[in-house]
Amino acid sequence: MQITVGIITVSDRASAGEYKDLGGPALKETAQKAGWQVLCEAIVPDEAARIQETIRSFSQQGCGLILATGGTGIGPRDVTPEAIRAIMRVELPGFGEVMRAESMKITPNAILSRSLAAIVDLSLVIALPGKPSGAVECLGFVEGAVPHAVALAQRTPTSC
Repeated sequence: MQITVGIITVSDRASAGEYKDLGGPALKETAQKAGWQVLCEAIVPDEAARIQETIRSFSQQGCGLILATGGTGIGPRDVTPEAIRAIMRVELPGFGEVMRAESMKITPNAILSRSLAAIVDLSLVIALPGKPSGAVECLGFVEGAVPHAVALAQRTPTSC
Protein backbone atom coordinates (compact mmCIF):
# COMPACT_ATOMS: atom_id res chain seq x y z
CA MET A 1 0.00 0.00 0.00
CA GLN A 2 1.41 3.39 -1.03
CA ILE A 3 1.12 5.90 1.79
CA THR A 4 0.35 9.44 0.66
CA VAL A 5 1.45 12.15 3.04
CA GLY A 6 0.50 15.73 3.81
CA ILE A 7 2.89 17.84 5.86
CA ILE A 8 1.73 20.88 7.83
CA THR A 9 4.14 23.23 9.55
CA VAL A 10 2.29 25.13 12.28
CA SER A 11 4.15 28.36 13.01
CA ASP A 12 3.14 32.00 13.18
CA ARG A 13 6.64 33.18 12.25
CA ALA A 14 7.29 30.69 9.43
CA SER A 15 3.84 31.36 7.93
CA ALA A 16 4.62 35.09 7.98
CA GLY A 17 7.95 34.48 6.25
CA GLU A 18 9.94 35.67 9.29
CA TYR A 19 12.08 32.56 9.23
CA LYS A 20 12.62 29.56 7.03
CA ASP A 21 10.57 26.44 7.71
CA LEU A 22 12.97 23.63 8.61
CA GLY A 23 10.52 21.15 10.16
CA GLY A 24 8.45 20.55 7.03
CA PRO A 25 11.46 19.80 4.80
CA ALA A 26 12.98 17.52 7.49
CA LEU A 27 9.73 15.52 7.67
CA LYS A 28 9.47 15.42 3.87
CA GLU A 29 12.93 13.88 3.62
CA THR A 30 12.07 11.33 6.33
CA ALA A 31 8.77 10.42 4.65
CA GLN A 32 10.46 9.95 1.28
CA LYS A 33 13.15 7.74 2.87
CA ALA A 34 10.32 5.60 4.25
CA GLY A 35 9.00 5.17 0.71
CA TRP A 36 5.98 7.40 1.24
CA GLN A 37 4.71 9.87 -1.35
CA VAL A 38 4.44 13.49 -0.18
CA LEU A 39 1.32 14.86 -1.85
CA CYS A 40 0.59 18.11 0.02
CA GLU A 41 2.58 20.67 2.03
CA ALA A 42 1.52 23.81 3.86
CA ILE A 43 2.74 26.34 6.40
CA VAL A 44 -0.04 27.75 8.58
CA PRO A 45 -0.16 30.09 11.59
CA ASP A 46 -0.94 28.84 15.10
CA GLU A 47 -4.69 29.18 14.59
CA ALA A 48 -7.04 26.26 15.23
CA ALA A 49 -9.36 27.02 12.29
CA ARG A 50 -6.46 27.15 9.81
CA ILE A 51 -4.97 23.91 11.17
CA GLN A 52 -8.35 22.18 10.93
CA GLU A 53 -9.09 23.46 7.41
CA THR A 54 -5.68 22.26 6.21
CA ILE A 55 -6.04 18.81 7.78
CA ARG A 56 -9.50 18.36 6.26
CA SER A 57 -8.31 19.62 2.85
CA PHE A 58 -5.32 17.26 2.83
CA SER A 59 -7.55 14.34 3.84
CA GLN A 60 -10.00 15.15 1.02
CA GLN A 61 -7.08 15.26 -1.42
CA GLY A 62 -6.18 11.68 -0.47
CA CYS A 63 -3.48 12.03 2.19
CA GLY A 64 -3.73 8.91 4.35
CA LEU A 65 -1.09 10.30 6.70
CA ILE A 66 -0.93 13.91 7.80
CA LEU A 67 2.11 15.06 9.75
CA ALA A 68 1.83 18.34 11.65
CA THR A 69 4.97 19.86 13.14
CA GLY A 70 4.68 22.62 15.70
CA GLY A 71 2.19 23.92 18.21
CA THR A 72 2.49 20.93 20.59
CA GLY A 73 4.22 22.76 23.43
CA ILE A 74 2.75 24.76 26.27
CA GLY A 75 3.08 28.28 24.87
CA PRO A 76 -0.03 30.46 24.69
CA ARG A 77 -0.20 30.07 20.88
CA ASP A 78 0.36 26.26 20.90
CA VAL A 79 -3.07 24.99 19.84
CA THR A 80 -2.35 22.05 17.52
CA PRO A 81 -3.57 19.30 19.90
CA GLU A 82 -6.79 21.19 20.65
CA ALA A 83 -7.38 21.83 16.94
CA ILE A 84 -7.00 18.14 16.13
CA ARG A 85 -9.08 16.91 19.07
CA ALA A 86 -11.97 19.17 18.01
CA ILE A 87 -12.29 17.40 14.63
CA MET A 88 -11.01 13.87 15.34
CA ARG A 89 -13.07 10.71 15.28
CA VAL A 90 -10.79 8.90 17.70
CA GLU A 91 -7.48 9.59 19.46
CA LEU A 92 -4.68 7.00 19.47
CA PRO A 93 -3.00 7.64 22.84
CA GLY A 94 -0.25 5.06 22.33
CA PHE A 95 1.46 7.26 19.74
CA GLY A 96 1.86 10.19 22.14
CA GLU A 97 2.85 7.89 24.99
CA VAL A 98 5.63 6.25 22.97
CA MET A 99 6.87 9.55 21.52
CA ARG A 100 7.14 11.08 25.00
CA ALA A 101 8.67 7.98 26.62
CA GLU A 102 11.35 7.60 23.94
CA SER A 103 12.04 11.34 23.84
CA MET A 104 12.54 11.36 27.62
CA LYS A 105 15.66 9.27 26.98
CA ILE A 106 17.00 12.24 24.99
CA THR A 107 15.73 15.28 26.92
CA PRO A 108 13.87 15.74 30.21
CA ASN A 109 11.82 18.49 28.52
CA ALA A 110 10.01 15.84 26.45
CA ILE A 111 7.53 15.54 29.31
CA LEU A 112 6.19 18.95 28.25
CA SER A 113 5.25 17.70 24.78
CA ARG A 114 1.61 17.29 23.85
CA SER A 115 2.29 15.27 20.70
CA LEU A 116 -0.57 13.00 19.72
CA ALA A 117 -2.13 10.95 16.94
CA ALA A 118 -5.76 10.76 15.89
CA ILE A 119 -8.03 9.72 13.06
CA VAL A 120 -9.59 12.68 11.24
CA ASP A 121 -11.89 11.79 8.36
CA LEU A 122 -9.94 9.08 6.46
CA SER A 123 -6.48 10.12 7.66
CA LEU A 124 -4.05 9.32 10.43
CA VAL A 125 -2.93 12.68 11.81
CA ILE A 126 0.25 12.84 13.90
CA ALA A 127 1.09 16.04 15.77
CA LEU A 128 4.85 16.27 16.19
CA PRO A 129 7.18 18.71 17.96
CA GLY A 130 8.14 21.90 16.15
CA LYS A 131 11.88 21.37 16.50
CA PRO A 132 12.98 19.55 13.30
CA SER A 133 15.15 16.98 15.08
CA GLY A 134 12.37 16.28 17.59
CA ALA A 135 9.78 15.89 14.84
CA VAL A 136 11.95 13.42 12.91
CA GLU A 137 12.90 11.47 16.05
CA CYS A 138 9.29 11.20 17.22
CA LEU A 139 8.09 10.04 13.81
CA GLY A 140 10.83 7.41 13.87
CA PHE A 141 9.59 6.10 17.23
CA VAL A 142 6.11 5.35 15.81
CA GLU A 143 6.86 4.76 12.11
CA GLY A 144 6.37 1.00 12.40
CA ALA A 145 2.69 1.40 13.32
CA VAL A 146 1.93 3.95 10.60
CA PRO A 147 1.10 1.62 7.66
CA HIS A 148 -1.45 -0.40 9.63
CA ALA A 149 -3.00 2.73 11.19
CA VAL A 150 -3.30 4.40 7.77
CA ALA A 151 -4.91 1.26 6.32
CA LEU A 152 -7.47 1.23 9.13
CA ALA A 153 -8.11 4.98 8.79
CA GLN A 154 -8.73 4.56 5.06
CA ARG A 155 -10.83 1.44 5.71
CA THR A 156 -8.51 -0.61 3.51
CA PRO A 157 -8.46 -4.37 4.15
CA THR A 158 -5.24 -5.34 5.89
CA SER A 159 -3.62 -8.63 6.77
CA CYS A 160 -1.68 -7.16 9.72
